[in-house]
Amino acid sequence: MVAEDDAKQAELVRRYLEHEGHAVMVVEDGRAALEEVRHGEPDLLVLDVMMPRADGLDVVRILRAEGREVPVLMLTARSTEDDLLLGLDLGADDYMTKPFSPRELMARVRTLLRRNRRSAGPAPDPAPAAVEDEVLSVGTLRIDPARHEVSIGDTPVVCTPGEFRILAAMATEPDRVFTRQRLLEELHGFDKYISDRTVDVHIMHLRKKIERAPRRPARLLTVFGVGYKLTDPAKDIPRASS
Repeated sequence: MVAEDDAKQAELVRRYLEHEGHAVMVVEDGRAALEEVRHGEPDLLVLDVMMPRADGLDVVRILRAEGREVPVLMLTARSTEDDLLLGLDLGADDYMTKPFSPRELMARVRTLLRRNRRSAGPAPDPAPAAVEDEVLSVGTLRIDPARHEVSIGDTPVVCTPGEFRILAAMATEPDRVFTRQRLLEELHGFDKYISDRTVDVHIMHLRKKIERAPRRPARLLTVFGVGYKLTDPAKDIPRASS
């Protein structure tokens, strides 16, 4: 589905998608996009940011709050880093600024559809490097790939899909240092179009969710010049002598 209020832009995207064999529905505003996703469950949503009735950022926010995991590729004339990262942080899967190359757009569409088919197939692609039915634990932090749940002790932690993939990958190998490049691969599997800053934003938001003092992290640590690692903060606390 294409949600774009610029008729010429929508027609261009529609023609390229149909040329690659896709059936395409076009809507012109954010509310229509929400209604059609709820009823039609498209394989992919190509979503403009600036639209009437509800903008693209609100559409992504609402869809993710409803638990809908349709892949979202956002299109926007905005080019500031904050705008781009906000869309990713809300749960968009990829982001392109206008004007864009239609060939590059199609490459990103193919990537998102491949990833979605893997996760929806008869043998789902598990969370990164994790066994589907294995609950991962790093101290009191628990990650359940099968249920897509995170908790600290008995307290649930709500994570975006990107945040979950980072935690699940790092929890399979506690104390291992993961480079930004490695985490980019876990996030999108097609890191050519994503910046290192994307990982940093996910890490920043994860720290707000899993750290007692996000500015002084004890679980999700920075290894300067290399990347990040996930550790059990309790293991470094010295035991009282008897």
